[in-house]
Amino acid sequence: MTHTEIDALVKAFIVDTADPAKVNPRVQQVVVRLTQDLFKAIEDLDLSPSEVWKGIEYLGEAGAAHELGLLAPGLGLERFLDIRADEADARAGIAGGTPRTIEGPLYVAGAPESTGFARLDDGSEDGRGEVLFMQGTVYGENGQPLPGARVEVWHANLLGGYSFFDPSQTPFNLRRTIVADAEGRYCFRSIVPMGYACPPEGTTQRLLDQLGRHGRRPAHIHFFVSAPGHRKLTTQINIDGDEYLWKDFAFASRDGLVPPLARVTDPSALRDNGVDQPFASIDFDFRLVAEAPGAPPAEVERQRMAA
Repeated sequence: MTHTEIDALVKAFIVDTADPAKVNPRVQQVVVRLTQDLFKAIEDLDLSPSEVWKGIEYLGEAGAAHELGLLAPGLGLERFLDIRADEADARAGIAGGTPRTIEGPLYVAGAPESTGFARLDDGSEDGRGEVLFMQGTVYGENGQPLPGARVEVWHANLLGGYSFFDPSQTPFNLRRTIVADAEGRYCFRSIVPMGYACPPEGTTQRLLDQLGRHGRRPAHIHFFVSAPGHRKLTTQINIDGDEYLWKDFAFASRDGLVPPLARVTDPSALRDNGVDQPFASIDFDFRLVAEAPGAPPAEVERQRMAA
């Protein structure tokens, strides 16, 4: 069947059978295009009925396992959406902020809130992980600090698990919302996270195996940063030196998001920070850009967990 014949067939299936009074034009447009592309792929690749049904079964299994949010970054879909968002910002004349990168599927709304400083970890990994202090300033469009900016932060524990998704962790372990102080500064204490991999027996890794790809992520820390009059930033920083820093299966590593990690051993610094062992320190400033008339929304509407 030719592509032109497929287009006509899909129109007959989806458009010609519709009640015009009940049609959502945007939904119809998207479904027609995706169906046409799917039918053309089946034709061009000569997919057998068994292969098609195996694909449908795989998507059903991935959905039941709640891994579609993992599959999307693993196939580059989430990074592709970020590329398109960067291009849209450029067309709108928006530039100069901290680079965005993928959100991932593991955010949870409602984390405890504090001003200026927060301790993220619950102490359950004391003595096993390296203490981390991360600090910086949130700046606005004019280069001035933004008091009251909200810095939402979350990351994995030493086994690669996230609280709420990992039932062994306490609620909101390694998750906090920090309101920048009067000077626009934020600071938190945590542990240096470790990189991790997709569940080895999960649907995402099973497909990656067939594609000859690994499913590992470098150690990283996620952020939402927001302030009135500015565009919300979704980003993450990676821990420098990680083996998978530039080989992230989710394609989230970007220039400008790999700050240096310093080891602090000075006794007075240990004392000032209330620790008795050397610790890791990361300085990182966030730079937000102002809202612009006609610019695409920075906030992505998607289903997220809320405690």
